[in-house]
Amino acid sequence: MEQMHNRWLILTSMFAINLCVGSAYAWSVFQRPLISLFQWSTSETSLAFSISLFMIPLAMIIGGKIQPIQGPKFLMFTGGIIFSAGIIAAGFTTSLTFLYLTYGLLGGFGIGFIYGTGISNAVKWFPDKRGVAAGLVAAGFALGAVINAPVANGLVQQYGVLTTFKVLGAAYLVITCLASQFVKAPPVGYVPAGWQPPVGSAANSENEKDWRGMLGSPTFYVLWSMYTIACVSGLMIIGHAASIGQEVIRLDAKTAAFAVSLMALANTAGRVVWGWVSDKMGPYPTLAVMFILSALMMSTLKYAGSFTPFVVVISIIAACFGGFFAIFPSITADMFGAKNLSMNYGILFTSYGVAAFIGPRLAARVKELNNGDYSTAFLAAAIMCFVAVLLTLYARKSAVKKVAA
Repeated sequence: MEQMHNRWLILTSMFAINLCVGSAYAWSVFQRPLISLFQWSTSETSLAFSISLFMIPLAMIIGGKIQPIQGPKFLMFTGGIIFSAGIIAAGFTTSLTFLYLTYGLLGGFGIGFIYGTGISNAVKWFPDKRGVAAGLVAAGFALGAVINAPVANGLVQQYGVLTTFKVLGAAYLVITCLASQFVKAPPVGYVPAGWQPPVGSAANSENEKDWRGMLGSPTFYVLWSMYTIACVSGLMIIGHAASIGQEVIRLDAKTAAFAVSLMALANTAGRVVWGWVSDKMGPYPTLAVMFILSALMMSTLKYAGSFTPFVVVISIIAACFGGFFAIFPSITADMFGAKNLSMNYGILFTSYGVAAFIGPRLAARVKELNNGDYSTAFLAAAIMCFVAVLLTLYARKSAVKKVAA
């Protein structure tokens, strides 16, 4: 019972830390005030957010190299300091370059240390509940934006954007440093009391692969392609939901913003719900269902002519998008072992950066070329999701062969 209590305490601590770094998704709260204060363009200002996202998988890979040596507590603590320092320093911004270095470079690097470490450590502590554990850590990151956005907005209105950076950064520093003290790695060969690892699982597999071995496996490239497709449709909708709601569905700005809030909650819930489903059904059947749902919703989005169907469709897409972040860490551990999961998953997570470039830009370009009509972009994303179903079947076949071997 003590062992059980400790691992849930560790998971709760990592969830709390991810609530802090999840504030990255609340960037839009800071963007307008920064533009107003310094008279920068939207594209110039938003580059700070893009740099932050770009740094996450890079830091995950570096952190994955450090974690086996220093342990998860060190990385979560260090990541918290780097992230918080970046946010505090952003409060002294006087130029775009300084904003890019602080909010973008430092902030994103700290996020990568924390997110990658939290996911891999959760999977190791919960080999019996991998989907739920990874989903809860990922949900903390998603929920961070939901919680931080209104808090940050209130502070900005009262004290200004630069002071808000300083206040929030200081709060994040205290929370992350304290919570990280409860984080630790499981003992070597840890297995929860009363649980037997499935035959062929990473928990009892001797077929551990480092990043070189993983990159030498054809299955990695299938998984990387699946993850990229998984993120394209979700990021396409997340990046344009408000615009689609106002320009296509003809919602007013306030109603469209409410729809986006509901979508964000669905994104958060999906990380836990689909993680739980994956633990019950298995990751590959769950992924196939999620890809099919995403394809169907992307195909029908243009027919959602009013608020309710629009919210239902984008919420299902967002829930599936969130769920992918709960399932792929588990699959990575199953296929390539849990020992090097932090670094291996960081490499796989580079697919997110590619999808972040493809999804939103594809929708924007299609809209420009078709007089505001997103339909072709929705159809392209739907087709990609159907292709991902086939890739999922192939990956499942590879996993079965691995178990048989």
